[in-house]
Amino acid sequence: MKTNVLILFGGRSSEHAVSRMSAGNVARALDKTRYEAFYVYITRNGLWRYVTCLPDQVDDTFDPAAAPEAAILPGEENAALLIRGEGDQWKKQPIDIAIPVLHGKNGEDGTIQGLLEIARLPYVGCGVLASAASMDKLTTKRIVSTLGIRQADYEPVFLWELSEMDKVVERIESHLPYPVYVKPANAGSSIGVTRATDRESLIEGLKIAADNDSRILVEEGIVGREIECAVLGNEHPKASGIGEILAADTFYTYEAKYFNDKSETVLDPDLPEKTVEEIRKDACAVFRAVDGKGLSRVDFFVEKATGEVIFNEINTFPGFTKISMYPMLWANRGLTYPQLVDELIQLGLQR
Repeated sequence: MKTNVLILFGGRSSEHAVSRMSAGNVARALDKTRYEAFYVYITRNGLWRYVTCLPDQVDDTFDPAAAPEAAILPGEENAALLIRGEGDQWKKQPIDIAIPVLHGKNGEDGTIQGLLEIARLPYVGCGVLASAASMDKLTTKRIVSTLGIRQADYEPVFLWELSEMDKVVERIESHLPYPVYVKPANAGSSIGVTRATDRESLIEGLKIAADNDSRILVEEGIVGREIECAVLGNEHPKASGIGEILAADTFYTYEAKYFNDKSETVLDPDLPEKTVEEIRKDACAVFRAVDGKGLSRVDFFVEKATGEVIFNEINTFPGFTKISMYPMLWANRGLTYPQLVDELIQLGLQR
């Protein structure tokens, strides 16, 4: 008997388009002899629609009225997908496990995970706590500060403070030298992130970040190499090798990640073995500290002046696009895309 897999994608997030690309690759990687896939597209407005095409074939011309409504039915024993049919009749489709291929707000922040928990539906990836804590960069900073792992110095800023912009700017300038990076606390794919080199660009960066979140992180600029490490597992996670990001922009912006062919990723970059092992060890330590499950990608800097490893952030559902580092890192270790997706499903079912 096949395992019924529900793939959720899209979502009310600035990373909506990335989710569609990731979900398409995940769907293609499913072993069709073992898994039966069902797709629910969450529109930018939050409508749930059942679709039969591959997720990355859904585009911005999609008409929600042309596809049936969908919902999750909680169950004590068997959760199910409800699909509205003709005459307002609902079809009940049993589901064994969900893969929330959703990035950013309402997908990677614990909200969809909470819904799946209430529905008693097993799912791939981190739980409510790990997802929420890792999505919020300020909370992640506070957790990692207990591990003895170096991270960039920072200044928290809250939306209500911006009514007195001069005071906020003075506080930041007294603490951090330029350049600084201004980040929404809850956003992914570098959306809303800016680099400030003076007071004018700092104020502009704070306004941009505030458009994306009410909690803002202003972080010291680190001159270093951008390194990523993939983590896989539940109670006994394992780390992949490492990869390096060679951004086409001044930093790895959303555009540089997905729409600039000059951005490059390098597997197994030339770094001392001791540094590589420190990154792999720290990646697992951060994953455990946030109570990670299933998968995460943990990002670091290797400071050019000192060679020190500096934690940057953790992503609890990293991208699965054709240029995404997470699946590439495991493929480099001999774990093919279908094998990786299969292991993630098994890890979700074990939970």
